[in-house]
Amino acid sequence: MHSSLYLFLVVSVVFSSPPPRETHPLSAARRSRMKEDFLRRVEKFSGQISMESDIVRLYSRRGDALFFLGRFDEAVADYEKMVTLDATLRTRHWRRGIAWYYAGSFRKAAHQFEIYHTYDDVDRENGIWRYLSHAKAFGREKARAGLLKYKKDDRQPFPAVYRLFAGKITPREIIEQIENAEVDATEREKRRFYARLYIGLNELVEGRRQSAKEHLRHAVANTWAPEAGFGPSYMWHVGRLQYEQL
Repeated sequence: MHSSLYLFLVVSVVFSSPPPRETHPLSAARRSRMKEDFLRRVEKFSGQISMESDIVRLYSRRGDALFFLGRFDEAVADYEKMVTLDATLRTRHWRRGIAWYYAGSFRKAAHQFEIYHTYDDVDRENGIWRYLSHAKAFGREKARAGLLKYKKDDRQPFPAVYRLFAGKITPREIIEQIENAEVDATEREKRRFYARLYIGLNELVEGRRQSAKEHLRHAVANTWAPEAGFGPSYMWHVGRLQYEQL
């Protein structure tokens, strides 16, 4: 009698207890330092803009800091101001497209990536963002039918990842290709980052939130991206922000 009651209580506790909280790949201290740094940048560049309101570089730097803080509408405004001041940026300002995407302006984002294609018709990363924007704005089937066409080679893993949206390869196959590739450790970590980031973003578009979180968590934990320079670092923050939204 007593042993049966004990077993019942143990089973009840196990099945009623909430699942363990997922641990962020970045420590709370590191995230706090980043936030403080971005806030300082916003304050610094805002002060400079108040004295020199026609310097493109200042809006670029403040826009990035605002984006990294998750203040997407404000980032869009700064990126838009850059194009107002320098019309040559219109076609190649990919950050404006990403900011529009996260501000919820998916059609504007898609248009930005379309006109970027006239500037660079090799970069499949741009085509990925156009697909994601189209999927959000018009649905997956229309987005898949309208995938941009590429005739020239691109850096890995983008050719493989791009095939994912056409339904010609699975996430598992992409990751296996990376793990089996004859490349050095740095190149492998680079490919891992981009694959996990864009698989995660696609999983989210497909409505598979838990899978998206898993892939994006790998992207945020990547050791290459945050230290690899402007473009990769920016995309690492995109992954971080998306992961934190989830």
